[in-house]
Amino acid sequence: ADADLTIVKLIPDQKTFLGSPPTIIDLSTVFAETGLAKEPGDLRIEVVGNSKKSVVKDKEGNPKLDEDGWPIKKPKVADATIDGDRLVLTWKKIGKTEIIVRVTNIKTGDQLLNRFRAEVWEANYWKLIFTVIGGLGIFLLGMKNMSEGLQAIAGNGLRRMISLVTNNRLMAVGVGTVVTMLVQSSSITTVMVVGFVNSGFMTLSQAVGVIMGANIGTTVTGWVLALKIGIYGLPILGVAAFVYLFSRRDRVRFFAMAIMGLGMVFLGLELMKSGFSMVKDLPQFDAWFKTFTADTYFGILKCAAVGCVLTFIVQSSSATLGITIGLAQIGVIQFETAAALVMGENIGTTITAWLASFGATTNARRAAYFHVIFNVVGVLWITALFPWYIRELEWVVAFVCGIFGWEPNVTAMIAGAHSGFNIANTLMFIPLAPALSRMLVRIVPDRAPKETPHLTNLDVRMLETPVIAIEQSRVEILRMAEGCDKMMGWVKQIVSDESPDDKIVQQVFHREEVLDTVQDEVVAFMSNLLAANLPHDVIDEGRRQLRMADEYESISDYIVTVLKSHLKLENSGLRIPDSDRAELLRLHDSVADYIRLITQGYDQRRPEVITKANSQGEAITHRVKEMRDRFVAKMSDEPVDPMVNVAFSAQLNAYRRVRDHALNVAEALAGIK
Repeated sequence: ADADLTIVKLIPDQKTFLGSPPTIIDLSTVFAETGLAKEPGDLRIEVVGNSKKSVVKDKEGNPKLDEDGWPIKKPKVADATIDGDRLVLTWKKIGKTEIIVRVTNIKTGDQLLNRFRAEVWEANYWKLIFTVIGGLGIFLLGMKNMSEGLQAIAGNGLRRMISLVTNNRLMAVGVGTVVTMLVQSSSITTVMVVGFVNSGFMTLSQAVGVIMGANIGTTVTGWVLALKIGIYGLPILGVAAFVYLFSRRDRVRFFAMAIMGLGMVFLGLELMKSGFSMVKDLPQFDAWFKTFTADTYFGILKCAAVGCVLTFIVQSSSATLGITIGLAQIGVIQFETAAALVMGENIGTTITAWLASFGATTNARRAAYFHVIFNVVGVLWITALFPWYIRELEWVVAFVCGIFGWEPNVTAMIAGAHSGFNIANTLMFIPLAPALSRMLVRIVPDRAPKETPHLTNLDVRMLETPVIAIEQSRVEILRMAEGCDKMMGWVKQIVSDESPDDKIVQQVFHREEVLDTVQDEVVAFMSNLLAANLPHDVIDEGRRQLRMADEYESISDYIVTVLKSHLKLENSGLRIPDSDRAELLRLHDSVADYIRLITQGYDQRRPEVITKANSQGEAITHRVKEMRDRFVAKMSDEPVDPMVNVAFSAQLNAYRRVRDHALNVAEALAGIK
């Protein structure tokens, strides 16, 4: 007869933790809306099903029997008893059961059945830990692959974008935003900026704008996660992996790598959500998470502090954002708590750039300190207006989602909180940037003596962004070229003076040693870079830079050869005849102009400079031969000291070798092997 009755589900499914106290459900309230009861006492409620038919079976699948020959029934997951108008569920063991409650109106005979599931579970902490850690690892690896793929696709465009940074604050903010969107990490961008300031490639005022833009660019990650494609993460990953493995074209492979990374991001997020779902049902964890609520000013600051510490430990604001979204999606934390955590994550991400500033120049430290000030001050003023900020944010996110036809959800709200914080903070700081730059100059004074830029920017963290790393090493190659140009100027001054200035002489020798060190660091940096999975254009550029570093170092060696030859004559009390020395100085100027021509071509990325380099190089070679022939002819008419002859020949040979190595730089730029 029960099979013909109406089946409803007024009692929700019950899920509880092993060892929990009995669950009591008020049935008079549950069945009040059915219309069965007209007056109190009309209903008879009874439990008619509780998986009683399940029996214990042996290895062959046959029921086990007790001493009286009756099948041994499995112990119940829960005892279900009726106590007046209440259903009492007493939890017994781990498992699932289906409980059926029949309700009858004793006057009319009307009946209905209520069927619901009851489950008792025990936490598998190892599964929880492994699922969350595995999901986080896949999430981070996906971010890395997506970043590398996007960088490879952007290629030279990304490098040109960096060179567009000017003192225009809006332009700098725009560049910082776009670069961070491509590298998918504000930490990487800010470390890069600190390195650029440290090497003198970027000024403090330029760095301030890029850092503000980097904070906006990193919020794109949240909007990517707001896309409703989480369940498709695995098929996206699978399809993109096949394209990546079997495609031969670089651009297609790296596009597939970016999509593969996107799939891994969503797969990792789904795994983290799966792990966190266990946390939600653990009473002790649920109680602990409820202590972090953003309902008071102190609670907001406490949540922000947790976000800051978590980001400092993980060293990735994207990772902590993924964790925050995962917890919010399953309801472990409320949106307001997630918004406060996100603000703290912005402070935590400043630690990376701050650590990168250790041992750097004063301007580089100022740039890192600005990043800290920007986020800390932002958190302080946003938290002071937090209730108003949340209300306005909900309206803005609903409006934006409406434009794209999305349903506002907690992920979109968190992404909006991340973007809203950084955009509002940037709008506040843009007018204040010049004053803040001046304040940082006063707070962090210049060291004495005056600092010179050095190579701390070439560290392993830059290797995470190969396209930018190759640009950073290019800056150092240009600095080597600048060093060679300075050495040529100093040598001319020494040769022109009646007596050499010891201070300038030491500068030449010191600069040659510096260039040796620069080359060693560039080679080590480039070796690590080229060991990674890189697009062909980055590999080619890396090989060119290795060759150029060697050529400029060789140029510095031959410049020192000219100086040593001159000093050796000076110490012996001998001099090259005035007419020949004047001609050597004119040759010196020609070679110096030749080096500048090729360096300018490299700086402006003009491989066509090879045409002019060939013609001017041949002219220098012809001039060297003519000077040697005239000097030899002059020796037959008047006696020349052998040391003078050797010194003159050595200098001519050194200038010719400088010309050869400079031409090699032009050939490397033009792609000639």
